[in-house]
Amino acid sequence: MKEKVILVDCDGVLLDWEYAFDVWMTRHGYERSEEGFSTYSIGDRYKTSDAKKMIRMFNESAAIGFLPPLRDAIHYVKKLHERHGYIFHAITSLSNDPNAQELRTENLKRLFGETAFERYVYLDTGEDKDAELEVYKDTGCYWVEDKVINAKVGSALGLNSLLMTHDHNVKYDIENVRKVNNWKEIYDIVTGA
Repeated sequence: MKEKVILVDCDGVLLDWEYAFDVWMTRHGYERSEEGFSTYSIGDRYKTSDAKKMIRMFNESAAIGFLPPLRDAIHYVKKLHERHGYIFHAITSLSNDPNAQELRTENLKRLFGETAFERYVYLDTGEDKDAELEVYKDTGCYWVEDKVINAKVGSALGLNSLLMTHDHNVKYDIENVRKVNNWKEIYDIVTGA
């Protein structure tokens, strides 16, 4: 399995959730704090105690079906799939709402093609990924994530964890987790280019 399967988070790895959420929050009357994207905490970012509620509302809104790709994700995910035969398994904390899940699936297919993804695992908003990653324990699969704790969990389970850098996580150095800035770097790592 490990030879041709790449495990991926979606938000902050394949999709630019932060940008889309920021636009949505602005439309709903919230302003980003001076800390901006340098903090992972949405409550701190928008100075609100309703952060969890707002994240769930956004993740279950129609907007979730139209998130833009992150950086160069489209080009290199398609290249890994079409040229090298890799398939992707998405493991994402989104929502238990089946409509939100369907919108996410359609968004991924629209951006990355109908055949790049073989498996979609949708967890509730903010839910831990430990149990789902356990399925791949000691396979050596690549695991691309932007949340530090999930990258650590993947590494501890014997996955090749890659941390997609953002302002909120760039300061962390994690043993056995390699930082990447874009999908070109991931492509080079996976293919040995």
